[in-house]
Amino acid sequence: MTDQPQHVNVVIVGAGLSGIGAACHLQAELPAKTYTILEARDSIGGTWDLFRYPGIRSDSDMFTLGYRFKPWTEQKAIADGHHILSYVKETAREYGVERHIRFGYRVVSAEWSSTHARWTVRALRGDTGDAMELTCDFLLSATGYYRYDEGYLPEFAGTERFGGTIVHPQHWPEDLDYADKRVVVIGSGATAVTLVPSMAPDAAHVTMLQRSPSYIVTIPAKDAIGNALRKVLPGKLAYAITRWKNVLIATGFYQLSRRRPGLVKKLLRKALQRQLPADYDIDTHFKPSYNPWDQRVCLVPNGDLFRSIRRGQVSIVTDRIETFTETGLRLASGATLDADIIITATGLNLLAFGGMELVVDGNSVKLPETMAYKGMMLSGVPNFGYIVGYTNASWTLKADIACEYICRLLKHMVDNGYDSCVPERDPAVAEEPFMDFSAGYVQRSIGNFPKQGEKAPWRLRMNYLRDVFTLRHSPIADGAMRFGRLRV
Repeated sequence: MTDQPQHVNVVIVGAGLSGIGAACHLQAELPAKTYTILEARDSIGGTWDLFRYPGIRSDSDMFTLGYRFKPWTEQKAIADGHHILSYVKETAREYGVERHIRFGYRVVSAEWSSTHARWTVRALRGDTGDAMELTCDFLLSATGYYRYDEGYLPEFAGTERFGGTIVHPQHWPEDLDYADKRVVVIGSGATAVTLVPSMAPDAAHVTMLQRSPSYIVTIPAKDAIGNALRKVLPGKLAYAITRWKNVLIATGFYQLSRRRPGLVKKLLRKALQRQLPADYDIDTHFKPSYNPWDQRVCLVPNGDLFRSIRRGQVSIVTDRIETFTETGLRLASGATLDADIIITATGLNLLAFGGMELVVDGNSVKLPETMAYKGMMLSGVPNFGYIVGYTNASWTLKADIACEYICRLLKHMVDNGYDSCVPERDPAVAEEPFMDFSAGYVQRSIGNFPKQGEKAPWRLRMNYLRDVFTLRHSPIADGAMRFGRLRV
């Protein structure tokens, strides 16, 4: 690593979908800026390289999960994980990002010095434990908010008695053979509804055991309009039109869900009735206790989950686990489920900024005491940005415009000779949780995250249409951002 620079203008933490996109934006908008990407793992891709369970796919269409600047050209809009990984790697290769990545380095801390207007970033090599240190003018976290080394696993009684195999999807063994095996998948979220129909053709039978139902919506695996437009229009134009079409449809569905939840429930129920057997108990297995989009709505391409149920390959059981047994599970109702393999699709743990410690002028930053600025910076933390996508739409929609804003901010600093920028918190703005989302994985950890404010620019909007205007066109110097110059 001796030939790598020890000071760069920008350090990007993470070489997943967000980090690669950030590097591409930075190169395009500020080609004179130097940068390095620090990636804890040994490969590009983040989520799409880590998760290897059967059927892993996007839970958003790729016309919006794809980058704005690089059209998605595959036929499937709901894409398999390996196609998404190939897309991210291809982007990194095309834009020359690969040579800027230092693999195997996990960032453990970053310390800001106002005297020098720079960050000192410390990282450790995962294989040797060797430390590495470099400095930068601006630090950008593109780590997402999931903990990658450990998934969420509730405490289940009796797991040590079970004679079969227990697997968490985040740590899927490559040699797991489930052919002709009885499989129970615990969970009802996106991972579970992906795993269940993917395993069904080979397993003896698959049971999805859920404590409570989720909203599940069928969408076409292929975007017929998008694929048709590609045949008659230039690729970039066809991609842009399809992208906006999907944004408007998704935004409309979300807004209707929030304003007319009763109507949306009726529409979703009618769709279920068309796809399930006539006597199916929809109220027990597919009627959540919350309103649509209080939690993320699960998408199933071409109704594969419902097709597996109709074929008798899959059963849904709604109950609570009392204990694991030698042969499976005993439920709170007294019923039992026999299993050879039990998969705990019980969720993820959250971790802010990959777990790195932030220090400003010798003082450790306590995240719950900070307030999020425009959903991408923190009050009192200079020259620091982060990328967190939408919970109600494709992650990359927010990632793209967040990167565009960061580039606008850096340009403003260059044009005006500023060395530092820091959002100054308004004490009159009331605090609210970082995310207004009732999903269990959020509620378990939200206390460890920054706060958001009751109004702009401290409000973390989940509205792409509004963000497009404000983040692309609103003034950088908005009264909340303080800029500084080093004394010469």
